[in-house]
Amino acid sequence: MNLENKKIAIVCDWLKDFGWAELVLSHILEIFPKADIFTSVFFMHWNEIFKWRKITTSFIQKIPFLNKSHKLALILRPFAFESFDLSEYDIVISSSSAESKWIITKPETIHICYCHTPTRYFWSHYHEYLGMAEFGFLNPIAKWLMPKIVHKLRMWDFLASKRVDYFIANSKNTKSRINKYYKSDSEVIYPGLDVNSIPFSEEKDDYYFYNWRCIPYKKFDLIVETFNKNWKNIIISTNTDNKLYRELKQKSKSNIIWKLWLSLQEINKIHSRSKAFLFPPEEDFGLVPIAAMASGTPVIAYNKWWATETIINWETGIFFENQSVRSLNNAIEKFEEMTFDYRKIREYAMKFDKEIFKQNLLNFINEKV
Repeated sequence: MNLENKKIAIVCDWLKDFGWAELVLSHILEIFPKADIFTSVFFMHWNEIFKWRKITTSFIQKIPFLNKSHKLALILRPFAFESFDLSEYDIVISSSSAESKWIITKPETIHICYCHTPTRYFWSHYHEYLGMAEFGFLNPIAKWLMPKIVHKLRMWDFLASKRVDYFIANSKNTKSRINKYYKSDSEVIYPGLDVNSIPFSEEKDDYYFYNWRCIPYKKFDLIVETFNKNWKNIIISTNTDNKLYRELKQKSKSNIIWKLWLSLQEINKIHSRSKAFLFPPEEDFGLVPIAAMASGTPVIAYNKWWATETIINWETGIFFENQSVRSLNNAIEKFEEMTFDYRKIREYAMKFDKEIFKQNLLNFINEKV
């Protein structure tokens, strides 16, 4: 099937900073360079991948304060996405971990949702999100209001999922959640990286590495507590300068080196020279450990969800069983006694190259069209 004569729109939850979901989006845009973009808010004019593209934002973009907080705007986003006029498009692809799948299309329009996860703060991680809130001075209001409206939001989210013609899951774990919460089937297509652009090294230095957004469920606290006790060297990198980052940095001993606002090139260089990358959170998916393995670096990972789909125990890394200092330190001690074939780790990471993702996605769309 030739898609060249098809008018295609790509819809995403928000575009505020560049993370792994945005990297996946950039790969979709490589497949469809003429596609238009619809999103709730857009604050990434600096990014080259959006240059010359037609980007339509919702009414939330014009609301001060709310437009910068995707959490505060969650009540408005369902209405925002339903307000988009997508009637001129033949194919709509939503890249969604929240409300972008709420769009309404014509009966003849094919809506394919690449689902990073069913909306976490309605379903799988509701209590965790409610506990950490992160609404600042509005926390008491949010914690009072959310339990009163979440049932209705879940109903809306479930009904909106039925507007999707075909779901694609980014992992087997996400596939099971789509089935559980939305009662829909899906096909797993793993996201990818430009593996060839990541430097590889068989020379490893005497330090561990962790890199992510410094938010509670990424388990930076576990990393700090662990390395405060074992006194091994670790570099921790984050682009999140917040209260949690400052508190943990203050608690860190001298063997823990914090790096803020590193470039992708700097991160990849640290990846390639580190003895191991740490992956302690429960993640639906995450390309960070793939980047580590692409550089030839093994991963020490929590034995749950995405890690179990992408890391081969004793070959490309090892697992620890509990998110505790003792369990992680035990895994590190085992790791210290092991040897790894760094070239085999790199070769394994090639299975997650972005070109494979792009081809699989294109094949799926062609099949459905």
